[in-house]
Amino acid sequence: MIVYPVSDRFLPRLAESRVVAAEVILIRTDGTVVTIPHTGGSVSVDRGSLIRRTCTITTADVALIPRTASDELATYGARLRITAGVDYGDGTQELVPLGTFRLDDVDGDPVYGPVTLGGKSLECIITDHRFTAPYRAAGTIVSAITALITRSIPGAEIVSTIDDAAIGPRTWDVEGDPWAAVQEIAAAGAAEVSCNGDGVFVIATLPDVATTQPVWTVAAGEGGVYIKGTRGMTSAGVFNGVLARGDNAESGTTPVQYLATDDDPGSPTYWDGPYGKRPAFYSSSTLTTVLACTNAARLKLVATRAPNATGDFSSLPNPALEPGDVLRVVHPDGTKELHQVQSFTVPLTPGGDFPIGTISAKEDG
Repeated sequence: MIVYPVSDRFLPRLAESRVVAAEVILIRTDGTVVTIPHTGGSVSVDRGSLIRRTCTITTADVALIPRTASDELATYGARLRITAGVDYGDGTQELVPLGTFRLDDVDGDPVYGPVTLGGKSLECIITDHRFTAPYRAAGTIVSAITALITRSIPGAEIVSTIDDAAIGPRTWDVEGDPWAAVQEIAAAGAAEVSCNGDGVFVIATLPDVATTQPVWTVAAGEGGVYIKGTRGMTSAGVFNGVLARGDNAESGTTPVQYLATDDDPGSPTYWDGPYGKRPAFYSSSTLTTVLACTNAARLKLVATRAPNATGDFSSLPNPALEPGDVLRVVHPDGTKELHQVQSFTVPLTPGGDFPIGTISAKEDG
């Protein structure tokens, strides 16, 4: 369970009211803090994107458009903090964080408005800070990732939930992407790294949909939050095996590898089934043990199989979700499925749709 912690009142309230409670705060580079009275906007969260969270905010406040050099200095590099949740109708609200964003775009009519603000979550600071000299990483998974993140964001909060392990030394060339380097190192521990709604960098493994307790039930019918759903399958770009290899001459270790395959006989992409054997390949000098290769191969296999067993549906908005959360979906015909969240978009005003894309979908007995 990685859904953001909420009170016992929160999830039931989602089905009772379409009232959206949200707050947008602008933190300028000069330290001033402004609460933005927004008239629209949304936050999109996508596990499959390099930058996991993006936001778009609409406001009538034309004073937010920088007009002077000092305005520009205070605006570019500023940050947005967005929270959203439910209004209980008794004068209280419960809000959860949707992200801390670097403000990248400010656009609008300077006299009449409206003004549109656009931002990206803090991973963008790391990916934009490209290597200007060869960069060498070594040590352990957590220490190497921490060094890369704090290189660009000193004082960044980093939380790890994985078993740390040694990696082979790896050097990236000039112009290399530090955030891609972070993900490559994390793969040695079967992990991913992302910036959560609180602006904290989290090193974690993806929960197993078959053994993880669902955090939310999306049901059709009276009292439910289900709106509509679709299912589809495609074999384009879908692999049912990943061979991960590591060869690190600098560390003096022998080459290692591991082939992870879809070993579920009930899966349409079963390795020994009619789908055939379709391997993908991944290599990194950070992989110096069979265990590290195993972790990386299994992590990559989740992504390469994902498009074959997806389910996409819409519900009433739930801003407390996180990618990787497992949901129980009950369709109008009573069919039950377990879905693992891949992406969603949270509207910041009433009436917006809440589409949820999933990594995988399994029947729920």
